[in-house]
Amino acid sequence: MSILAGWKCRLVMLALCTASLAAHADQLAKVKQAGELVVGTEMQFAPFDFLENGQQAGFNKDLFAEIGKELGVKVRFIDLPWPSVLPGLEAGKFDMVGGPLTVTKARMERYAYTLPIADATDALLKRASDTSLKQSSDISGKTVGAGKGSAQLDQLKSYIATLPKPPEVREYVDNNQAYADLAAGRIAAVANSMTNIAYVAKQRPDTFAVVQPPFGAKVYFAYCMRKDPDSQSLDDAFNAALIKMHNDGRLAALQKKWFGVAMDAPTTMPTPNY
Repeated sequence: MSILAGWKCRLVMLALCTASLAAHADQLAKVKQAGELVVGTEMQFAPFDFLENGQQAGFNKDLFAEIGKELGVKVRFIDLPWPSVLPGLEAGKFDMVGGPLTVTKARMERYAYTLPIADATDALLKRASDTSLKQSSDISGKTVGAGKGSAQLDQLKSYIATLPKPPEVREYVDNNQAYADLAAGRIAAVANSMTNIAYVAKQRPDTFAVVQPPFGAKVYFAYCMRKDPDSQSLDDAFNAALIKMHNDGRLAALQKKWFGVAMDAPTTMPTPNY
Protein backbone atom coordinates (compact mmCIF):
# COMPACT_ATOMS: atom_id res chain seq x y z
CA MET A 1 0.00 0.00 0.00
CA SER A 2 1.37 3.44 -0.91
CA ILE A 3 1.81 6.19 1.69
CA LEU A 4 -1.01 8.16 0.02
CA ALA A 5 -3.33 5.16 0.08
CA GLY A 6 -2.47 4.57 3.74
CA TRP A 7 -3.38 8.14 4.69
CA LYS A 8 -6.65 7.86 2.76
CA CYS A 9 -7.47 4.69 4.69
CA ARG A 10 -6.75 6.45 8.01
CA LEU A 11 -8.95 9.40 7.03
CA VAL A 12 -11.83 7.08 6.14
CA MET A 13 -11.50 5.28 9.50
CA LEU A 14 -11.41 8.61 11.34
CA ALA A 15 -14.56 9.75 9.55
CA LEU A 16 -16.33 6.52 10.46
CA CYS A 17 -15.32 6.85 14.13
CA THR A 18 -16.48 10.47 14.20
CA ALA A 19 -19.82 9.48 12.70
CA SER A 20 -20.19 6.70 15.25
CA LEU A 21 -19.49 9.05 18.15
CA ALA A 22 -21.99 11.56 16.82
CA ALA A 23 -24.63 8.84 16.54
CA HIS A 24 -24.01 7.81 20.16
CA ALA A 25 -23.72 11.17 21.86
CA ASP A 26 -23.56 11.32 25.64
CA GLN A 27 -27.12 11.28 27.06
CA LEU A 28 -26.45 13.92 29.72
CA ALA A 29 -25.02 16.20 27.03
CA LYS A 30 -28.16 15.64 24.93
CA VAL A 31 -30.39 16.51 27.89
CA LYS A 32 -28.45 19.69 28.65
CA GLN A 33 -28.37 20.72 25.00
CA ALA A 34 -32.15 20.24 24.76
CA GLY A 35 -32.63 22.05 28.08
CA GLU A 36 -35.05 19.41 29.36
CA LEU A 37 -35.14 15.97 30.91
CA VAL A 38 -38.01 13.92 29.42
CA VAL A 39 -39.52 11.39 31.82
CA GLY A 40 -42.01 8.63 31.01
CA THR A 41 -44.45 7.77 33.80
CA GLU A 42 -47.95 6.57 34.68
CA MET A 43 -50.03 9.14 36.55
CA GLN A 44 -52.19 6.52 38.29
CA PHE A 45 -49.63 5.56 40.93
CA ALA A 46 -50.25 7.66 44.04
CA PRO A 47 -48.43 8.97 45.98
CA PHE A 48 -45.66 9.01 43.37
CA ASP A 49 -47.62 10.27 40.37
CA PHE A 50 -51.32 11.06 40.08
CA LEU A 51 -53.73 13.62 38.70
CA GLU A 52 -55.42 16.11 40.99
CA ASN A 53 -58.02 18.36 39.36
CA GLY A 54 -56.48 17.39 36.02
CA GLN A 55 -52.95 18.39 37.07
CA GLN A 56 -49.95 16.24 37.92
CA ALA A 57 -49.28 15.87 41.64
CA GLY A 58 -47.15 13.64 43.85
CA PHE A 59 -43.68 12.75 45.02
CA ASN A 60 -42.22 12.43 41.50
CA LYS A 61 -43.22 15.94 40.47
CA ASP A 62 -41.56 17.44 43.54
CA LEU A 63 -38.43 15.28 43.43
CA PHE A 64 -37.78 15.76 39.72
CA ALA A 65 -38.22 19.52 40.16
CA GLU A 66 -35.26 19.41 42.56
CA ILE A 67 -33.26 17.16 40.22
CA GLY A 68 -33.95 19.56 37.37
CA LYS A 69 -32.55 22.44 39.43
CA GLU A 70 -29.38 20.45 40.16
CA LEU A 71 -28.91 19.53 36.48
CA GLY A 72 -29.88 22.97 35.22
CA VAL A 73 -32.73 21.72 33.00
CA LYS A 74 -36.52 21.66 32.92
CA VAL A 75 -38.38 18.38 33.41
CA ARG A 76 -41.17 17.24 31.08
CA PHE A 77 -43.34 14.23 31.94
CA ILE A 78 -45.09 11.97 29.44
CA ASP A 79 -48.11 10.16 30.93
CA LEU A 80 -48.70 6.63 29.60
CA PRO A 81 -50.43 3.39 30.71
CA TRP A 82 -47.84 1.43 32.68
CA PRO A 83 -47.49 -1.45 30.14
CA SER A 84 -46.37 1.15 27.57
CA VAL A 85 -43.75 2.89 29.72
CA LEU A 86 -40.77 0.51 29.53
CA PRO A 87 -41.26 -0.19 25.80
CA GLY A 88 -41.34 3.59 25.32
CA LEU A 89 -38.01 3.93 27.12
CA GLU A 90 -36.44 1.22 24.97
CA ALA A 91 -37.77 2.94 21.84
CA GLY A 92 -36.04 6.18 22.90
CA LYS A 93 -39.24 8.18 23.40
CA PHE A 94 -37.92 9.66 26.67
CA ASP A 95 -34.70 9.84 28.68
CA MET A 96 -35.76 7.84 31.72
CA VAL A 97 -38.70 6.27 33.56
CA GLY A 98 -40.15 7.93 36.63
CA GLY A 99 -42.55 5.12 37.68
CA PRO A 100 -40.70 4.38 39.94
CA LEU A 101 -39.84 0.70 39.50
CA THR A 102 -39.05 -2.01 42.02
CA VAL A 103 -35.37 -2.92 41.83
CA THR A 104 -35.13 -6.60 40.80
CA LYS A 105 -32.28 -8.77 39.55
CA ALA A 106 -34.00 -9.36 36.22
CA ARG A 107 -34.62 -5.67 35.61
CA MET A 108 -31.06 -4.75 36.60
CA GLU A 109 -29.84 -6.93 33.75
CA ARG A 110 -31.93 -4.92 31.31
CA TYR A 111 -32.05 -1.37 32.68
CA ALA A 112 -29.76 1.09 34.49
CA TYR A 113 -31.20 2.12 37.86
CA THR A 114 -30.76 5.27 39.89
CA LEU A 115 -30.19 4.94 43.62
CA PRO A 116 -33.31 3.93 45.61
CA ILE A 117 -35.76 6.63 46.64
CA ALA A 118 -38.27 4.66 48.79
CA ASP A 119 -39.24 1.30 50.28
CA ALA A 120 -41.15 -0.96 47.85
CA THR A 121 -41.93 -3.99 50.02
CA ASP A 122 -45.21 -5.63 48.95
CA ALA A 123 -48.31 -5.82 51.13
CA LEU A 124 -52.08 -6.22 50.80
CA LEU A 125 -54.78 -3.57 50.91
CA LYS A 126 -58.21 -4.78 52.09
CA ARG A 127 -61.60 -3.28 52.86
CA ALA A 128 -61.58 -1.79 56.35
CA SER A 129 -64.74 -3.74 57.19
CA ASP A 130 -63.28 -7.13 56.16
CA THR A 131 -62.49 -9.02 59.38
CA SER A 132 -61.61 -12.24 57.50
CA LEU A 133 -58.25 -10.85 56.36
CA LYS A 134 -56.16 -10.64 59.51
CA GLN A 135 -52.86 -11.68 57.89
CA SER A 136 -51.58 -12.08 54.32
CA SER A 137 -52.12 -15.86 54.21
CA ASP A 138 -55.85 -15.28 54.73
CA ILE A 139 -56.05 -14.36 51.04
CA SER A 140 -55.98 -18.10 50.30
CA GLY A 141 -58.93 -19.06 48.08
CA LYS A 142 -60.07 -15.46 47.56
CA THR A 143 -59.56 -13.01 44.66
CA VAL A 144 -56.75 -10.47 44.69
CA GLY A 145 -55.78 -7.74 42.22
CA ALA A 146 -52.39 -6.37 41.16
CA GLY A 147 -50.89 -4.14 38.46
CA LYS A 148 -50.44 -5.76 35.07
CA GLY A 149 -46.76 -6.12 34.17
CA SER A 150 -45.63 -4.95 37.64
CA ALA A 151 -42.98 -6.37 39.93
CA GLN A 152 -45.67 -6.39 42.62
CA LEU A 153 -47.64 -8.86 40.51
CA ASP A 154 -44.56 -11.09 40.22
CA GLN A 155 -44.06 -11.04 44.00
CA LEU A 156 -47.73 -11.80 44.56
CA LYS A 157 -47.60 -14.82 42.24
CA SER A 158 -44.52 -16.15 44.04
CA TYR A 159 -46.18 -15.68 47.41
CA ILE A 160 -49.55 -17.25 46.60
CA ALA A 161 -47.82 -20.32 45.16
CA THR A 162 -46.91 -21.14 48.79
CA LEU A 163 -50.54 -21.03 50.00
CA PRO A 164 -52.71 -24.16 50.39
CA LYS A 165 -55.37 -22.75 48.06
CA PRO A 166 -53.93 -20.04 45.77
CA PRO A 167 -56.30 -17.13 45.17
CA GLU A 168 -57.53 -15.99 41.76
CA VAL A 169 -55.41 -13.08 40.49
CA ARG A 170 -56.86 -10.23 38.45
CA GLU A 171 -54.46 -7.97 36.58
CA TYR A 172 -55.21 -4.25 36.25
CA VAL A 173 -53.70 -1.67 33.91
CA ASP A 174 -55.02 1.10 36.19
CA ASN A 175 -54.41 0.84 39.96
CA ASN A 176 -57.37 3.12 40.62
CA GLN A 177 -59.66 0.56 38.97
CA ALA A 178 -58.23 -2.13 41.25
CA TYR A 179 -58.99 0.02 44.29
CA ALA A 180 -62.49 0.72 42.97
CA ASP A 181 -63.16 -3.01 42.55
CA LEU A 182 -61.85 -3.61 46.08
CA ALA A 183 -64.14 -0.94 47.55
CA ALA A 184 -67.10 -2.45 45.66
CA GLY A 185 -66.35 -5.96 46.96
CA ARG A 186 -65.50 -7.43 43.56
CA ILE A 187 -62.08 -8.52 44.86
CA ALA A 188 -60.85 -9.20 48.40
CA ALA A 189 -57.53 -7.36 48.30
CA VAL A 190 -55.01 -5.46 46.16
CA ALA A 191 -51.30 -6.25 46.24
CA ASN A 192 -49.02 -3.25 45.88
CA SER A 193 -46.04 -1.67 47.59
CA MET A 194 -46.47 -0.69 51.22
CA THR A 195 -45.73 2.91 50.21
CA ASN A 196 -48.64 3.04 47.77
CA ILE A 197 -51.29 1.23 49.77
CA ALA A 198 -50.43 3.03 53.01
CA TYR A 199 -51.11 6.29 51.16
CA VAL A 200 -54.43 4.97 49.80
CA ALA A 201 -55.50 3.77 53.25
CA LYS A 202 -54.52 7.11 54.78
CA GLN A 203 -56.65 8.98 52.23
CA ARG A 204 -59.70 6.72 52.78
CA PRO A 205 -59.44 5.16 56.27
CA ASP A 206 -63.17 4.35 56.42
CA THR A 207 -62.86 2.29 53.23
CA PHE A 208 -59.41 0.68 53.24
CA ALA A 209 -56.87 -0.83 55.63
CA VAL A 210 -53.42 -2.39 55.23
CA VAL A 211 -52.89 -6.05 56.09
CA GLN A 212 -49.88 -6.38 58.39
CA PRO A 213 -47.18 -7.57 58.16
CA PRO A 214 -46.18 -7.19 54.47
CA PHE A 215 -45.85 -10.47 52.57
CA GLY A 216 -43.04 -9.43 50.20
CA ALA A 217 -39.27 -9.49 50.43
CA LYS A 218 -37.48 -6.24 51.33
CA VAL A 219 -37.09 -4.28 48.09
CA TYR A 220 -36.73 -0.65 47.00
CA PHE A 221 -38.14 1.78 44.46
CA ALA A 222 -35.82 3.58 42.02
CA TYR A 223 -36.00 5.22 38.62
CA CYS A 224 -34.46 3.70 35.52
CA MET A 225 -33.02 4.51 32.11
CA ARG A 226 -31.60 2.62 29.17
CA LYS A 227 -28.67 0.36 30.00
CA ASP A 228 -26.06 1.57 27.53
CA PRO A 229 -22.79 3.54 27.75
CA ASP A 230 -24.52 6.72 26.55
CA SER A 231 -26.85 6.80 29.58
CA GLN A 232 -24.15 6.31 32.22
CA SER A 233 -23.40 10.02 32.47
CA LEU A 234 -27.07 10.84 33.06
CA ASP A 235 -27.34 8.10 35.70
CA ASP A 236 -24.21 9.40 37.46
CA ALA A 237 -25.45 13.00 37.42
CA PHE A 238 -28.89 11.99 38.71
CA ASN A 239 -27.35 9.97 41.55
CA ALA A 240 -25.01 12.83 42.50
CA ALA A 241 -28.03 15.14 42.76
CA LEU A 242 -29.95 12.53 44.77
CA ILE A 243 -27.09 12.07 47.25
CA LYS A 244 -26.98 15.85 47.65
CA MET A 245 -30.71 15.72 48.50
CA HIS A 246 -29.97 12.96 51.03
CA ASN A 247 -27.33 15.08 52.71
CA ASP A 248 -29.25 18.35 52.88
CA GLY A 249 -32.53 16.77 54.02
CA ARG A 250 -34.63 17.50 50.91
CA LEU A 251 -35.26 13.82 50.17
CA ALA A 252 -36.43 13.07 53.73
CA ALA A 253 -38.70 16.14 53.64
CA LEU A 254 -40.37 14.95 50.44
CA GLN A 255 -40.79 11.44 51.86
CA LYS A 256 -42.48 12.85 54.96
CA LYS A 257 -44.72 15.04 52.80
CA TRP A 258 -45.95 12.24 50.53
CA PHE A 259 -45.47 9.01 52.54
CA GLY A 260 -46.03 10.35 56.05
CA VAL A 261 -42.59 9.21 57.21
CA ALA A 262 -38.95 9.39 56.14
CA MET A 263 -37.93 6.02 54.66
CA ASP A 264 -34.74 4.05 54.39
CA ALA A 265 -33.21 4.85 50.99
CA PRO A 266 -29.63 3.51 50.67
CA THR A 267 -26.94 5.69 49.12
CA THR A 268 -25.40 2.61 47.49
CA MET A 269 -27.37 0.15 45.40
CA PRO A 270 -28.34 -2.89 47.50
CA THR A 271 -28.37 -6.36 45.98
CA PRO A 272 -32.00 -7.27 45.13
CA ASN A 273 -33.57 -10.22 46.94
CA TYR A 274 -35.16 -11.60 43.78
